[in-house]
Amino acid sequence: MSIRIILADDHAVLRHGLSKSFQNEKDMEVIAQAKDGRSTVELARELSPDVVIMDIGMPDLNGIEATRQITSESPKIKIIALSMHSGKNFIIEMFKAGASGYLLKDCEFDELVNAVRVVTANKTYISPSISDVVVENYMRNFPERKESAFSVLSKREREILQLLTEGKTTKQIARTLHISTKTVEVHRLNIMNKLKIDSIAQLTKYAIQEGLTAPEP
Repeated sequence: MSIRIILADDHAVLRHGLSKSFQNEKDMEVIAQAKDGRSTVELARELSPDVVIMDIGMPDLNGIEATRQITSESPKIKIIALSMHSGKNFIIEMFKAGASGYLLKDCEFDELVNAVRVVTANKTYISPSISDVVVENYMRNFPERKESAFSVLSKREREILQLLTEGKTTKQIARTLHISTKTVEVHRLNIMNKLKIDSIAQLTKYAIQEGLTAPEP
């Protein structure tokens, strides 16, 4: 039986390239592609894949939050982060969210294939290119790390923070999340109070640091 894979990345060229490469792997099958975190969560819920290869810096809902939602609902689905980010925050939060593997986008395709096989065997895959970061963080920084957005803010607050920092208006956020504009305003006030931040510019900087949204290319 083939390993069923969903590819989640906001760059269509990368998704299509990976999908074509996976066609040469007889024991693997790409069953769907997604361009943002929200549609990835919906596809995972609908299709129950074996593996989701997940970018982190996606619009609407980032890969960390999407991973958290998918693994919370379906622990059997394995998530592999495939990201351009090698910073500690991204790696730590991705694994805390439930990811089983983490690779950088400049890896060889053979390494990604190996990672898929490793995680489907219920093991964790950490690319050698980031292993030093993981070990150093575990040994020195992780026990002392300050609280992150993923522990300070609620799931809804994190969603709204990402959308705010992507330039969405209150009405657009309300439509996206199917809530009232008043509720959005209440959440925004709560976010600013919790983080002790009083401007969108500072919120955007914070969201980028925490991996909630990606910096402008």
